[in-house]
Amino acid sequence: MRIALALVVAVAALAGANSFGSGASNVPAGARLAAPLMDAAGELPAPARPAFTVGRPRLLDLGAGWVRYAPVSRSVTALAAPRTGADLVAPLETRTEEGTTNIVLVLEETKRLGSSWVHIRLPVLPNGRTGWVPRDALGGYEFVDTRLVVDRARLTATLFRGERRIFQARVGIGTPAASTPPGEFYVRLKLAGFDDPFYGPVAYGTNARSTVLTDWPGGGYIGIHGTNAPELIPGQVSHGCVRMRNADILALSRLMPVGTPLTIR
Repeated sequence: MRIALALVVAVAALAGANSFGSGASNVPAGARLAAPLMDAAGELPAPARPAFTVGRPRLLDLGAGWVRYAPVSRSVTALAAPRTGADLVAPLETRTEEGTTNIVLVLEETKRLGSSWVHIRLPVLPNGRTGWVPRDALGGYEFVDTRLVVDRARLTATLFRGERRIFQARVGIGTPAASTPPGEFYVRLKLAGFDDPFYGPVAYGTNARSTVLTDWPGGGYIGIHGTNAPELIPGQVSHGCVRMRNADILALSRLMPVGTPLTIR
């Protein structure tokens, strides 16, 4: 609109210059054509303001209940501090023992000497270990706002979205000889379609590990899954995994994404 108006003004100006000192009968044809356009332009509304102004980019406000996780994009060894040469903590591969994409929960991020480092939870013993990896060893961040709390005394599992409870069910946990370990963990994978009804229709894998069944296939990871013995729930009935009735694990599977933080207390 502004460009067209400027052209009209330019045409009118040139026409006026060419006819300076001449009578109306000598006004060039271009100027006579420009005059009605100038009158019409004067009746047009002012140009609209921009719909919005692009601001500076900022990270998602993680204080609002959101947490980050990321896939491991290349094999890497987590370190005890965010610097090259720090003590080794544990190796990380791109795939889990079940063949799924290996993900890690992100705790914080920092820069040292121009390099970005990420502090993550690790799927290793002893439970609760963390480490630092270069940012370029991980893929893009994903965000979740859910949190699962397993209460071993009350034998319940409760899912929160932010501060709002959106799911709760009675559960089975580990026996005294193979207890479900307490701590802060995260949901690492999700599987379905089992041939064995022991696991029910859906199973989640976590980064928590049994402290006594370390010789189990895959290293004794703690799962959250259905059951073929619902009459045993609630109770201390498992080798450490959290069991739910099949209807409950199906309901949970519709609400809880991979990457969800897990508190076992």
